[in-house]
Amino acid sequence: MELLTGFGLATAAGLNAYIPLLMLGLLARFTDLVTLPHGWAWLENGWVMAIVAVLLAVEIVADKIPALDSVNDVIQTFVRPTAGGIVFGSGTAAQTAAVADPGAFASSGQWIPVAVGVAIALVVHLTKTAVRPVANATTAGIAAPVLSTVEDATSVGLVFVAILLPILVLVVVVALVWAVAMLIRRRRRRAPAS
Repeated sequence: MELLTGFGLATAAGLNAYIPLLMLGLLARFTDLVTLPHGWAWLENGWVMAIVAVLLAVEIVADKIPALDSVNDVIQTFVRPTAGGIVFGSGTAAQTAAVADPGAFASSGQWIPVAVGVAIALVVHLTKTAVRPVANATTAGIAAPVLSTVEDATSVGLVFVAILLPILVLVVVVALVWAVAMLIRRRRRRAPAS
């Protein structure tokens, strides 16, 4: 179940880096739903959550504006995978106290969950980055705020599903893959007609 939780959180980070980071921090600090391992407790620090909240607000606005969303996606190519690694590592309860000693971190295998989270978030991010410009071009930018809102809502939903019902993460991820496949199929059908 911990792997499904990490998978769901990393997928959410691929859509919006700051939503799972902020939600994990808030849920760990103010509820009993999440207890972060000692090495990840910094996520529930007030200053960290405030900074992440400001970054989330900037991300939400930037991602809704056509053309600016593409620039934001370039910047997020580094941020979303990093966030995916963090939330996968914390979601799978990897003990990371050894982060202070990079040699111990590398030799202990504690980097594996982080690397898996980076890979998952990167794949989701690259898919989003490929779909968004096509949607903007074919809809004259009208799709940007709609897609962004759907992505943000999906990210929030994935965090809750990953924490409360991790088995449903598989269903949500299959639905996301299906939706992307349908968008690509629709685009291919329209391309010869244009």
